[in-house]
Amino acid sequence: MVREQDDGGRPETGAPRLDAADLGAELGARATLVQFSSAFCAPCRATRRVLGEVAGMVPGVAHVEIDAEGRLELVRALDVLKTPTVLVLDADGRVVRRAVGQPRTADVIAALGEAV
Repeated sequence: MVREQDDGGRPETGAPRLDAADLGAELGARATLVQFSSAFCAPCRATRRVLGEVAGMVPGVAHVEIDAEGRLELVRALDVLKTPTVLVLDADGRVVRRAVGQPRTADVIAALGEAV
């Protein structure tokens, strides 16, 4: 499941790392936008649109939406307290950015700069 990042013998960074089994979907070749949502969350719908648009604009970026209520073990492991929560993963699945609330497109693109 969720693992601490191990950088080939260097000390662990403490940043969680996720893989396709954790997400239920393949990671993007360059980065992955992971969105935790809930059924009655209006900002989650807008976040889905923003992240989907960004993933469609940037080659190698995937958007994965996770139902927080259906994946409580993962929610607890990642300390997700509110929806929407967005995690930006690098190509290796390491969490490089995290945000709560509805993001702006420009902020998502800027966050991707840290992942790629």
